[in-house]
Amino acid sequence: MLENRIRVLIVEDEAVLALDLGEMLEKEGYHLAGIAHNGRRALELFREQPVDLVLCDVQIKGDWDGIETVGRLLAIRSVPVIYLTAFSDKETLERAKLTQPAAYLVKPVNPVNLQISIDLALQRFNLGAARERLPEKDTFSREAILRIEDSIFIKHNYQFMRIEVEDILFLEADNAYTTIVTSDKKYAIRMTLSMALNRLGIIKLVRIHRSFVVNVRKIRGFNDREVYIEGYTLPMGKQFKEDFMRIFQIQ
Repeated sequence: MLENRIRVLIVEDEAVLALDLGEMLEKEGYHLAGIAHNGRRALELFREQPVDLVLCDVQIKGDWDGIETVGRLLAIRSVPVIYLTAFSDKETLERAKLTQPAAYLVKPVNPVNLQISIDLALQRFNLGAARERLPEKDTFSREAILRIEDSIFIKHNYQFMRIEVEDILFLEADNAYTTIVTSDKKYAIRMTLSMALNRLGIIKLVRIHRSFVVNVRKIRGFNDREVYIEGYTLPMGKQFKEDFMRIFQIQ
């Protein structure tokens, strides 16, 4: 599901390092949005296609260094940024801070540190800067879910796929995405869990945790800490228990 993978733009003028980073990202399941060897090419790629995250070397050749390049990208739209750096002086780091990067990654890069930095960047962005772009994401996702009676249609592989509400087991948050889980398939949509729940507007779907929404008709059992749904054990958040019990009793 290419359109549901996190799209990463690499801005790096060392060709070997850029290619290595691209391979690492694709092995980890990310979509490589492109490799730019200078700021102007980065700006072109950023304008041409959706980009969810930017990996940018602080020192790149060309008219703009990495920091100025990032500033120009962020002037178009807000995305999380990870700076790549081997070494930088204090003045350069102070300039970098002004662009509010989500993380720094020291070269040479290894897959473990890369994954940790990306996870950290996405988490920080979703907790902080993402609040400012929620209206934009909502606009982007308006047509990701359509509802008709007891069915929904979600965009999957460039077409709308039908899912019966009764077949939904639960929804799971995954950073800026929501995964809809049925008994035999999983569908990822580029929409936060809260947005997906609001768009669906189905009373049978109840939030039990900051990362999970369940279909109450599929619950096999529950206790104070967990909810059991057809082979899945999901956590119950204390702050959601009261609402869960209230809606459950209505059913």
